[in-house]
Amino acid sequence: MTDDPLDFGDPADLEQLRREFRAWLAANPLPERLPDEPAAVFLHRWHRQLHAGGWVGLDVPELYGGRGLTALHQVAVSDELGACRAPGVPRIGYLAHALLEFGSEEQRLRLLPRMLSGDDVWCQGFSEPGAGSDLAGMSTYAERHDGHYTVRGQKLWTSYAQYSDYCLLLARTNRAAPAHASISAFVLPLDREGVTVRPLRAANGDDEFCELFLDDVRIEEDERIGAEGDGWPLAMTTVNYERNALDTGHLSKYGLLLERLRQVLQDRRDDLPDGLASAVGRCVADYQVLVAHARRRTAERLAGQGAGPESSVDKLLMTRTEQRLYETALKVLPEELFREGGEVFGEYLYSRAASVYGGTSQIQRNIIAKRLLRLPSAG
Repeated sequence: MTDDPLDFGDPADLEQLRREFRAWLAANPLPERLPDEPAAVFLHRWHRQLHAGGWVGLDVPELYGGRGLTALHQVAVSDELGACRAPGVPRIGYLAHALLEFGSEEQRLRLLPRMLSGDDVWCQGFSEPGAGSDLAGMSTYAERHDGHYTVRGQKLWTSYAQYSDYCLLLARTNRAAPAHASISAFVLPLDREGVTVRPLRAANGDDEFCELFLDDVRIEEDERIGAEGDGWPLAMTTVNYERNALDTGHLSKYGLLLERLRQVLQDRRDDLPDGLASAVGRCVADYQVLVAHARRRTAERLAGQGAGPESSVDKLLMTRTEQRLYETALKVLPEELFREGGEVFGEYLYSRAASVYGGTSQIQRNIIAKRLLRLPSAG
């Protein structure tokens, strides 16, 4: 836990990339957020700035607008951003990998460059009011006609849909087929007739989450991604990348906060309640386990292993580390509760959702039990 980058066994070319990125950051600092500017708009400006410098989609092939490097190069950029307390790389990597694996060549060539550049903003239409972590229970239905579909249904927790151009949408296309074989994926332009987006205000004041209402929305057949029934494996590819531990910018920020807490413990030990030192110690242990796990997962990705059910372990470790760290931070730094715009309190509020978004912690444990440990189902 220092200001130095995390050590992932970086080869020489990665250290050169880190130096180049630090120099670019020095010449292209984080833009100032404008008064009353929505977070999504500010982050999109940062996205465009990063892309202009060549720092988005490092592990996407050059043919589709990336740089054709490796996951480790993307990890290094994320780590450097976290170390300087800047927003991370745009959270589109998991959508890009879904299109790379399941999209047609025409879709990859048309959609990916604009996704990476930020010319088109994307969101993810998976969860529903009655099908959150249990995506197989979704009721949104796409009825097939001659050359197109008509979609009816509702999506929930669709992040920043009000600022997005496209939605990666899941809908059931065969009511008679088994749940996991009856879901298909679509590219949905959000300006299409019949689409209504309604933002939801969260506890931290952000309007990140939205409801999405689909009333007889027409989607063309060539806007389907993959074959009918490919929606479930595409969804699992997407959420596995979303859950994994490779966004090391979070790890760098955790390390910086832990250093701050340790310094406060040293400076104000006599003024703090008993037990806080032990609580910080548990946070340090969580952090070290998470970093070690991230190193291992990075090595697996470099060896060609894609994101799979192991990402549920990543998600549980990240959730535990984040929630315990910010809860402890407010006990060590109680003044953060009353500081307007305080980052620590805002991150604490956001961390409470970590055990829900991307699949609840209960779902992650079920995945680990069934798909990794091969435990028998109860009953």
